[in-house]
Amino acid sequence: MTTLWKDDNELFHIAKTELFTALVGDVLDKMGYLHQFLPPHIKPLQRDMVVIGRAMPVLEADVFAERQQDTQLEVMRKPFGIMFEALDQLKPGEVYICSGSSPRYALWGGLMSTRAIAIGAAGAVVDGFSRDTNEILRLGFPTFSQGTYAQDQGPRGKVIDYRVPIEFGGICVRPGDIVFGDLDGVIIVPHEAEEEAFAGAIEKARGEKQVKQALEQGMSTVEAFAKFGIM
Repeated sequence: MTTLWKDDNELFHIAKTELFTALVGDVLDKMGYLHQFLPPHIKPLQRDMVVIGRAMPVLEADVFAERQQDTQLEVMRKPFGIMFEALDQLKPGEVYICSGSSPRYALWGGLMSTRAIAIGAAGAVVDGFSRDTNEILRLGFPTFSQGTYAQDQGPRGKVIDYRVPIEFGGICVRPGDIVFGDLDGVIIVPHEAEEEAFAGAIEKARGEKQVKQALEQGMSTVEAFAKFGIM
C-alpha cells in the first residue's frame, strides 16, 4: 500500500498538478502494459483541459430511427436508449467514457455537461464527436472527443448499456479503471495496475526535475542518463 496518497481525491490532485499522461504511459510500458493509450485523434476541446477519474463505461450503438417499434428490445423504443439513465448514474469523480458507434453524430453535448457537473463527474471521453462546443467551453467541463460536429444522435444512435466493459480503439475499458487525459492523449490505467503505475510516475516526475536542473546547469544528456536513469 502506497503512502503517496490516501484516496482518489489526493491521487487525482497529484496527477493534475505533477503528472502528465506520457509519464504514466512510460511506467505502464515498463510494467508490460504496452497498449493503454486511446487512439491519437481523441483530443480535448481545449488545450489545457485535463481529465482524470474512474471510468463509467457506456456502450452506444447505431440505429436508424429515434423510436423503433418493430423490435425485440425495449431499449430500441426509447429515444436515446438509456442515455439519460446512464448520465444520471454518474458518480462524483467518474468519467463518462463511451464507444460502440460509428463517427456519424455527436455523443456528448452541453446539457449533458451541465448534468454531469451537477453530479460531480470528472469529465467525458467519447469515441465520436461532441457538440455545443461554446457551451461546454463556457462550463469548462473536461471533454475529449474526435472533434466537434453538430449532428445529433437522436435518430442515429442509442445507449444500450452502461457500467460494462467496452472496447475503445482496441483498448478494454472496465468500470473503475482510471481514465487520465491531457493534450497528448488519453490513457486507461487498469485498476490492478494503478498503484504501481502512479507511484512510478510520481517518482519519475520528481526525478525529471533533477534531470532538468542538471541539463540547465550544463550536464550532457549522456551524463544525465547515466546518473539519474531518466530521460
